[in-house]
This record gives sequence, structure tokens and C-alpha cells, in this order.
Amino acid sequence: MVKALVARLDNAGDVLLTGPCVRAVAAGADSVTLLAGPHGRVAAGLLPGVDRVIEWCAPWIDPQPPPVTAAHLAALTGRIAARSFDLALISTSFHQSPLPLALLLRQCGVPWIGAISEDYPGSLLDLRHRIDGDPPEAERALSLAEAAGFRLPPGDDGRLAVRGPLPDVSGLVGEPGYVVVHPAASVPARQWPAHRCAEAVRMLAAEGYRVVVTGSAAEAALTAEVSGGAALDLGGRTGFRELAAVVAGARVLVAPNTGPAHLAAAVGTPVVSLFAPVVPAARWAPYGVPVVLLGDQEAPCRGTRARTCPVPGHPCLAGVLPDEVCQAVVKVGGAA
Repeated sequence: MVKALVARLDNAGDVLLTGPCVRAVAAGADSVTLLAGPHGRVAAGLLPGVDRVIEWCAPWIDPQPPPVTAAHLAALTGRIAARSFDLALISTSFHQSPLPLALLLRQCGVPWIGAISEDYPGSLLDLRHRIDGDPPEAERALSLAEAAGFRLPPGDDGRLAVRGPLPDVSGLVGEPGYVVVHPAASVPARQWPAHRCAEAVRMLAAEGYRVVVTGSAAEAALTAEVSGGAALDLGGRTGFRELAAVVAGARVLVAPNTGPAHLAAAVGTPVVSLFAPVVPAARWAPYGVPVVLLGDQEAPCRGTRARTCPVPGHPCLAGVLPDEVCQAVVKVGGAA
């Protein structure tokens, strides 16, 4: 019996993008455990092919890292050692190192470990995979599984996916066919100005679209401002599974570069992507669905990975006008 561990320790969107990699491993292993961080845990349980989830906060990846203590490391290593994994694949973003986790897994006795690594790994990795070019993140992660000898099963097209069935949300949103606007992003540098977003919602409603505004409980003030009486405000009213169901019923999602954009891709919903170029769209744009990409991809913030916009006026997204968003909704979602 082959027991595999796949690790992806950052955000929910990153975990969703690792989905094709996970499915490839699941096609060739008897069980797959996904090691996820606290921000990705909600998505980990939705991935097809995952049998078990271990949650742990990596001090070298999380934006609010815990102290590196013996107790914190033991909280992971004890659980890994108890499972006696046969192999592990460590999926990381291009700017993250897999080597700290590889060292911990070696200490736990994992006999075979693979990862994408530009740094010399010594004996920490059995497979040091390297990537040519600038592929989409989902393809980058899948290439690691393929380099390790795992392939997607016949009929799997390699797109993002979630495990069904999703909950019935008709009591919240009514019949499918609405437009979802998700105004928040994981960091301010990726967020469209709220007043622009509110104006777009009013314009879409005036054109005859049913508009649903989504967000977490912590984002309820923003969703209230953006919905403004012209749209259904679901701020704080959905968990991640319910959000997946709401987005699945939409004709299009309007969102920044954030987890719900990748969730839309995983349920097959087209995306109007308000994409700040602090990370490259070639890697991180919604994958495998129709997308209209808005935002100045040559703005001075390009490639900075900034969490707060380093350029006065936030020009990469502030220059996007609400009528551009409405035109993009018509393009990928059809007229009201």
C-alpha cells in the first residue's frame, strides 16, 4: 500500500491550483494526505483525491508566522511519523523554498521526497525538479507529480476541480444565473477600490443582472458598501463550501487575484479578473475557464509581490473603470 503526502502550505487559492497534481498522485497511490496551512485548510477538504488533511502553520511561509519552537515543530513531526508515509511531494510557489519542510520530513523518516527547487538540496530531496519557462501554477505543480512518475487518469483534463456534491444554496441566492462580485483580496495591493466596485455593481444591476456580493465575516463592512442596496449582500453568510456552491451557480465572477477567482475556475465559472501585476498573470490568472483580465500589467508594481501597493494612487487597478467591468461581464457571461 503506497501512502503519499502532498504538501501545499499557503492560501486556499494555492491549494486549489495544486488540485491536478493531487489527482495525479491519487491515481497512482493508495492514499493521499494533504498537508495544508491554516489559510488553505478550507480548500484542502474540497480537493478530489484527498483522503486526509493535516493542518500546520509553516513559519517560513505563513504571513503571520508562529515562532519556531521545538513544540511547534513536534506538532507536525509527530503526526507525520505516525503515518509512515512512503513518499512526499512538496508543492511550493516560485518564491518559496521546499527545503525546510524536506528537512522535517527526513527527520520523520519519509524515505522519498520530491520538490521543485532552484537551491541545492543535498540529500534532502530524491527528486529535484526544475521548471523551464513560466507555466501556469496548476501546470507547474502537475509537472512535479509527472516528474515523480504520476499521471492524471484517463479522462481527466487537468483543470481545477472540487469534490461534490456542493450544498444547496438556493435559499440564499435563488435560481442560478446571477453575477457574483467578490470585492476583497487577501492583501490590499490586489484589491480594486471599493467605490469603483460599488459603481460597477450599480451599473450591472441597472442593466438587469441579479448581482450577489460575497465576502467573509471580516469583510462584511466592505460587502455592505459595495452592495449598496443594489445587490444581495452575502458578506459573512457563507463558508467555503457554500461559497463554492454560490459561485458555481453564477454566470460570471468578478474578483481580484484571490482565492475565490481560483474557486470559480474549479467550478467552471468564467471570471472577470481584476488582476494586480504584483505577481505575474501568466502564472496566477484563473486557470482553465474563460477569463477577461483587467488591470495594467505593466504598472510599476509589476513583480514586486507587494502586499500594500508601493505606488501612489494604486494605478494598476484604480484605472479600471466600472463600465469596462460591465463590458467584460457581457463578453464572458452574456447579456442580462
